[in-house]
Amino acid sequence: MNTQIDKFKQVTLAIGIALSGIGSTGAVTPANALTFNFTPASGTSSDAIAGFAAAGNLWSSVLTDNVTVNIDIGFTALSPGTLGEASSTQQQFNYAQVYTALNNDKSSADDLTAVNSLSTNSTFKQLLNRTANNPNGYGSATPYVDNDGDANNQTIDLTTANAKALGLRGNGNTTDAAISFSNLFTWDFDRSNGILAGAFDFVGIAAHEIGHALGFISGVDILDGNSPTATNSQASNDDQFTYVSPLDLFRYSSDSKAVEAIDWTADAREKYFSIDGGATKIATFATGTTFGDGRQASHWQDNLGLGIMDPAIAAGELLQIIETDRRALDAIGWNLANNVSDRQSLSNMAENSTGNTSEITRSANTANVPEPADFVGTLIFAAVVGDLSIKQRRKLAQSKQATVTTPPK
Repeated sequence: MNTQIDKFKQVTLAIGIALSGIGSTGAVTPANALTFNFTPASGTSSDAIAGFAAAGNLWSSVLTDNVTVNIDIGFTALSPGTLGEASSTQQQFNYAQVYTALNNDKSSADDLTAVNSLSTNSTFKQLLNRTANNPNGYGSATPYVDNDGDANNQTIDLTTANAKALGLRGNGNTTDAAISFSNLFTWDFDRSNGILAGAFDFVGIAAHEIGHALGFISGVDILDGNSPTATNSQASNDDQFTYVSPLDLFRYSSDSKAVEAIDWTADAREKYFSIDGGATKIATFATGTTFGDGRQASHWQDNLGLGIMDPAIAAGELLQIIETDRRALDAIGWNLANNVSDRQSLSNMAENSTGNTSEITRSANTANVPEPADFVGTLIFAAVVGDLSIKQRRKLAQSKQATVTTPPK
């Protein structure tokens, strides 16, 4: 399989972390479980290695796919102000292949509903904007229905880990993701007694980054970072935006629901996760760093305690995988363990060090992860990769980004 490394237009990504609504369940890893193969860089401390293993165990306790995810890990001094760096490997498939794989992978009531909501044709319909061939004008922000069946209507962009879960790719030694955290910050590696004030939850942040590698990504970030702005007038035809992810197949707005299409626009209108064609809103997504709410679209909406895939984290916060995270991973092809409730009630609560619950509070000093990178001259797109950075209020740092992609089969 030939690969190529695409570099991207630099935009700011917010890969942060979420506040948990549900405390630790003490779930036991199922017999058939997701396995992680962590390869540490030279000099990675034993605490960091154990922390990554614990983060992997959080996902292995709720997912049962017989898949091995290979992740390169590191713990070293990074550039000033950078909390961490992360990247994932991605591969493109025809929509028909992904639909068939999702249909064959059904293992829950949510899976059945989700697959029934998808187009049974070889292409899918989307609400789109800011393209060069937008019928409302070159690069127009006004959405239009794109259903012409060209490349972006028939291509799905998956992380290689997600492709493994769907049986589209076998286990092997190829790296699925790379995550490195800075040893210049204060980390709490022991979650058993809560997270120390002023320290970051190493295990929780690592689990967040692993969540992206498992497939919690949105190609909307590529549109958002590669559309005309006041300083860059370049737009591209819609057929070049072949980066709809499996999660994007369940991304809706009230406008897209009305035209029976997914919403793949870059703007600030509300976008939400729905597995029944937009009829039911499960949780809201972030909408983009450039034209949206200031947070990368590959996350839940900020400040709502929607799950570990929330876009920002404050020091002292304990992060947990909750129902919304599990349902999203379930919909895109992962199988849930039997010891995970399908319908746990959500509350915007966080567990403190005594094991009690308290209302979620946000510190002004939070961390976020920067995002999709750059194209020069021609349009090339990046995946969910970025640097974790310390953030004061909503000021975002910039980062470099690259991804490995392969042509559709």
